[in-house]
Amino acid sequence: MGLSRPVLIATAVLAGAVLLAPGAATAAPGRDGPHPVREGGGRDTAVAKAPLSAAARALGTAAPELAKSGGYPRRTVLDTPPANPADKSIKLGLAPYHSLAPRLNALQKLGDRVSVEVAGRSAGGHQLYLVTVTAPENSHQAREQERMRELIENSPSAAAKDKRVKSSYKTPVFINNNIHGNEWEGTDAALKLIEDLAKAKDGTTAELLAKNRIYLNVTANPDGRIAGTRVNANGFDLNRDFITGSQPEARAIRQIAIDKQPAVMLDLHGYVNGTLIEPTTPPHGENYEYDLFLKNAYANALGMEKAVNGLGYTPAKDGVEPAVIPFRDQKEGWDDWPPIFTPQYMPFQGAIAAHTIEFPMAVNNEEYDTLPVTELRRRAGINKDIAGAAMRATLDYTRTHRASVIADQIETFRRGATGEAQRPVSEKTVPGVPGIGPEDVYTTTFPRAYVIPSGRGQRSATAAARLVDHLVANDVRVERAILPFRLAGRGYPAGSYVVDMRQPKRGIANVILAAGRDISADVSTMYDISGWSLGLLWGASVDKVAAGGLHVVGRTVHAASPTGYVAPFGDLRLRLDDPKELAALNSLLAQGVSVRRAADGSAIVPGSARRAAAVLADRHGVAFSATKEKGKAQLHRTRVAAAVTPGELFALREMGFETQPVSTAVLNAGYDWSKADVLYVSSGLEYGKLNPAARGALNAFLAGGGAVVALGADGAAFNTEAGLLAAKPVAGNGDANGVVRVANAAGSPVTGGAPAHSFVYSPRWFTDLGPGVRVEQSYGSGNPLVAGHWRSLEDGTGGPKDAAGKASIVSGTAKAGAPVVLFGTEPLFRDHPKGVFAQIGRALLL
Repeated sequence: MGLSRPVLIATAVLAGAVLLAPGAATAAPGRDGPHPVREGGGRDTAVAKAPLSAAARALGTAAPELAKSGGYPRRTVLDTPPANPADKSIKLGLAPYHSLAPRLNALQKLGDRVSVEVAGRSAGGHQLYLVTVTAPENSHQAREQERMRELIENSPSAAAKDKRVKSSYKTPVFINNNIHGNEWEGTDAALKLIEDLAKAKDGTTAELLAKNRIYLNVTANPDGRIAGTRVNANGFDLNRDFITGSQPEARAIRQIAIDKQPAVMLDLHGYVNGTLIEPTTPPHGENYEYDLFLKNAYANALGMEKAVNGLGYTPAKDGVEPAVIPFRDQKEGWDDWPPIFTPQYMPFQGAIAAHTIEFPMAVNNEEYDTLPVTELRRRAGINKDIAGAAMRATLDYTRTHRASVIADQIETFRRGATGEAQRPVSEKTVPGVPGIGPEDVYTTTFPRAYVIPSGRGQRSATAAARLVDHLVANDVRVERAILPFRLAGRGYPAGSYVVDMRQPKRGIANVILAAGRDISADVSTMYDISGWSLGLLWGASVDKVAAGGLHVVGRTVHAASPTGYVAPFGDLRLRLDDPKELAALNSLLAQGVSVRRAADGSAIVPGSARRAAAVLADRHGVAFSATKEKGKAQLHRTRVAAAVTPGELFALREMGFETQPVSTAVLNAGYDWSKADVLYVSSGLEYGKLNPAARGALNAFLAGGGAVVALGADGAAFNTEAGLLAAKPVAGNGDANGVVRVANAAGSPVTGGAPAHSFVYSPRWFTDLGPGVRVEQSYGSGNPLVAGHWRSLEDGTGGPKDAAGKASIVSGTAKAGAPVVLFGTEPLFRDHPKGVFAQIGRALLL
């Protein structure tokens, strides 16, 4: 057994509060007392208000591939943005965004060590600056570095024997800063580090830069840096987006990870006092080569801890507590289970040490608004020093452990390529790391392959293409079969996609395609989501091939084959099972095309609109099949007044709905309901807090047949207080989340054709249904949780067995005549579960 670890207390805290670690003078294993709490945990509740332009920019922007040719330095003369005196960095004495370009231009002129590239643009349109610091390389030397990088990934067994790799490969180190916009100081520490390395004349720096490439994402979230917000211009927490990749900033970092293949990385954050330095508590991601990771991450953490504590800041003098290493010092609550965070994603691209670093001194939120400027700048200065110490210690670790760091990255890829089993962590397999116990052992059995079949209906074809493109974007190797084939006793047509799991990046392939697991019994609390399977939630059919030979004649793909189709004759049927089909429908309606709804919920498009359909089939990859059905009700462009979270707003816009963000405050200020057809409520709208005028206007909208879609606690409360649908909402455990089995009602206009799985966070179900209330979907029988964390409450209620068989989606007509649909699931959560988006889309069209 490992050393006993205290529980990391996961209680609610005020945003921006100073989170004090225990008052002990040293960071000793097993210490007692209060422990730091991550900010931003729990179900998303922020009220969306992002401009349409930010969503359009995110939906239309692909991360550029970074240059792989040409030597170093690679100088870019950056355009200087206009000065912005409202930039929130200024108050803290830190660098405003508009100052970064001129400073980076000046740093490039200091010598021949500093290069700058533009890695993309933020949702708000700001450039993302990637700095490389290394010893100069001519074009031939840079090509040789790229050859060795590719050899390490694609032929790891050969790389392990390559003398040039051992002697000359520059170890890539990646430092990511300011991904939460109101956690500023990493950017300023990075600028200082760049300048110091550019100017240094000592032999140690020369050795470092001769043997390493240091990549620095100067600010990963310029939108938030400027505005003083955690989120980007779309309202997204970028450090939750790495498995989905919905935002351009996250996609840019993903591309850096693929192109640069960092072996070691840091992600700079705030604010936890004392300084928190990963590795984490259990549960650990089951798809890692965790023995190799923990060996390096723990050793580097010790070096960072020594450097941070060595700065001389003290609790009595400065209010700075000693550093904390969660793996050593805590029991649970700061885990690395989900691959949504930057350091938890990076190991799947080759990092064998990746760390979140949390500065100690809070300067955001309430502190930003209330503390004197002198105190804020004192705190920011301490945080900048600590960030710099962590960066320096990491570079020192990489310099002094270069051979083993490269060898361990090679070994990570080699195990994947050969299909070798993972090695469970123990004090024998990871010597030098104390306290490893059974609670730290998380492994999986990788299947032999996954198959994404073709020819199982047009919905699956569109969804399959999206899933394949996402796999490729994450650098997973996918083949498309040229001939029909059989695997594990099943036959598949030509055109089906195969993911051979004997590949260097099998970890991220399994993260995306596997169902995941139920970890409810493993720990009492999780920080964020615990289930996310794209294989179950993105709408495609995915078959797992557990074992056996793999004899498929195929070609490696760099993008999915086109799936768009328009029947050459007659009227056209467009299924509405996929967000891309909803986007196509909304585009047709915006063009004034007369579209009717069929009995099965699909859309009937007149043959006269074939040319418009062809454009949309090509753009969205959707199919318009021939039909003789004329349809029933006329469909109209649906205008949505949306009191929703940022993820939901983004997903609604992704589906092409004309959406206006609203809230209690917006309605109380006076809202023109003639601009809306449907009210969607999930966050930020309380019926009981509406003033008389706002309530009267809303009631008039409802009496006129205005529809309502409601979701979550706020949606359920709105339904009850407004007296809409007779359905009793029952709340499950508020921390519960994950992938669940569901049963869709036959012929449902909301869930017809939907997958057999959905996503929940703070799940709800509905009982005591009144006359005329229909069940559109129910939770599966037994234990509906497939993957995630869902425990009963202390009184034994609120667990998954209580939800089993209960209604998860209901619909009906309110007394005032308004159509109403209530959801207990989270179909649009953070723009992630693409395969169930259409349930909301269909509900809005009722």
